[in-house]
Amino acid sequence: MAKHQCHACGHEVVITVDVKVRRNDACEGCEADLHCCLNCRFYDKRLDRCSEDQDRFIRNRDRSNFCDAFVFTVDATAVKSEVDDARAKLANLFKNL
Repeated sequence: MAKHQCHACGHEVVITVDVKVRRNDACEGCEADLHCCLNCRFYDKRLDRCSEDQDRFIRNRDRSNFCDAFVFTVDATAVKSEVDDARAKLANLFKNL
């Protein structure tokens, strides 16, 4: 299961498959806006801008916006850990053969 975290406080955000982050959703930990550039998969921190082709400029990247391209980013370290765990379990299955 993918891990989602608030950009401001790191609080884990639970998102189910059938529920998307709405524009007015806020973090339960710190009340920060969740539907913002800083929580989006397409936000490039190095360039401080969106990597998607957008026709509008979003000035406040930490505030809620109406971007249709928004996809909540996944915590890559948590995903890597899950993949490593799965590989270790698989290796253990075939260890005694």
